[in-house]
Amino acid sequence: MDFWYFAVAGGSHSLLMEKFCILPLVSVVAALCVCDLTPAQCDVNCCCDPDCSSMDFSVFSACSVPIVTGDSHFCSQKAAIYSLNFTANPPQRVFKLVDRINPSIFCIHITNYKPALSFINPEVPDENNFDKLMKTSDGFSLSSESEISFETQSDIPATAKYKYGARLQTSDSFLRFPSPLMSSLCTDDNPAAFLVNQAVKCTRRINLEQCEEIEALGMAYYSSPKILRVPGLRTKAEIPITVQSILVQSLNKTLTRLEDSVVLNQTLVEAGDVKICTNVVLEVKYSLTYTAAGEIAQAGLALLLGTVSGPVVPLEQKFEIHFIQQNTKPVPLSGNPGYVVGLPLAAGFQPQKGSGIIQTMNRFGQLTILRSTAEQDCLAVEGIRTPVLFGYDMQSGCKLRLPKAITCQLAVQKVKSLLKGQGFPDYVAPFGNSQAQDVLDWVPVRFITQASHMKDSCQLPMALVIEVKWTKYGSLLNPQAKIVNVTASLLSSSFPETSSGNERTVLISTAVAFVDASAPAEAGFRARPTINARLPFNFFFPFV
Repeated sequence: MDFWYFAVAGGSHSLLMEKFCILPLVSVVAALCVCDLTPAQCDVNCCCDPDCSSMDFSVFSACSVPIVTGDSHFCSQKAAIYSLNFTANPPQRVFKLVDRINPSIFCIHITNYKPALSFINPEVPDENNFDKLMKTSDGFSLSSESEISFETQSDIPATAKYKYGARLQTSDSFLRFPSPLMSSLCTDDNPAAFLVNQAVKCTRRINLEQCEEIEALGMAYYSSPKILRVPGLRTKAEIPITVQSILVQSLNKTLTRLEDSVVLNQTLVEAGDVKICTNVVLEVKYSLTYTAAGEIAQAGLALLLGTVSGPVVPLEQKFEIHFIQQNTKPVPLSGNPGYVVGLPLAAGFQPQKGSGIIQTMNRFGQLTILRSTAEQDCLAVEGIRTPVLFGYDMQSGCKLRLPKAITCQLAVQKVKSLLKGQGFPDYVAPFGNSQAQDVLDWVPVRFITQASHMKDSCQLPMALVIEVKWTKYGSLLNPQAKIVNVTASLLSSSFPETSSGNERTVLISTAVAFVDASAPAEAGFRARPTINARLPFNFFFPFV
């Protein structure tokens, strides 16, 4: 490992720092000349050019590079100073070699590896060193796209598959997914990437007279490619794109669904003095199904065709692509993103710190309360719960008969298990589509125990009240419901005495209340721009 000694300016201490960059090597600054651009010729006003003679100096006006220094990172460095003496006849060049001190706080004092301060010239292969370079290199690869040859089926290994981000190959090239790059204009050479869901908008500047000649406006441009099942494998492994639906939009924005999936070509129609282009592709939606082995299984296409007239050009197009894994069912959500009224709250618990949220597969059993029945018997409905639905205030209860011989501690455990159910959650999802791995976004459930004022050695829980505070989040036009706080209050009272016979009857209940904690919505507007301009003092002369 190479080290440099860095000296602190103004002090006697030095700092050992590991080498971090490559600097240009300057051994003799007198031999350097950055303005010497033409070989064997004198460059005008280049005082350090060795090809210049005293006759050339007589026509110089000044030195274009008056100072040539070494590496500026060194504490002490040589500097070549060039000037012209115009008092002499003929004018002469004056050269001085001086020592300069680096005023920087950190500077290199000593370096023990001189080649590290310069760029190493690459060794050019020839007949003498070719074998040596072949041993030290990893071999050669083709870089030009025209020289790339696709492998045949016999050359493809059995593990060939698409990887995340790899472009989807077709029989002739790759699946094109038009997207805006540097501007809002559509770029057709953008490839679709495996497992990368996208939804973009871009515009095209079209000439209505040439709409039939523009391929990107026709259905065939998007439905004709055949996607390779795996990259590089062409024989019997092409997946055709199936047109699943075609919607036609008229000039007045009405939509009509076509029954068949016949490929329609864009057509230029003249109606008097008005020219329109029909069957123009406005929206493209790809739906690709893949397997767990990284293979493309199916490819679907949904299109929206429309009519383009003169006043609406340039044309805006929308493109979407989604990937769905084969033999999997989508996870049901309670909203996307905000909660939808009537859908169950998403909840779970965190088994240990640092882990994700664990949820039950039954989305209607993640946060529940007691279910009321006609019999009002708690033991008869034990284990049967009612899910907490967003936006619905609910209340339920039942009667629990306790034998006279049961102790208060056993009764407390039994009532708590009835009120909370099995696996009461620790966290509630803020949105209906919150991910289980985003633990920091989830709302913790605050559990509060409230006892009666009577001083009793044993307090029996009688009710569980869940308060859910939510707020409107996002745009005023489409606000989303977001849960911001969840509080579960356990209300207790004194252990009841025996009423009649050998039993005690206890009435327990659960309740859920949703509270809208949204602040009054205020429309925000940008401040009007102010013009800070001053007029000349005589602007209104001679009127004022």
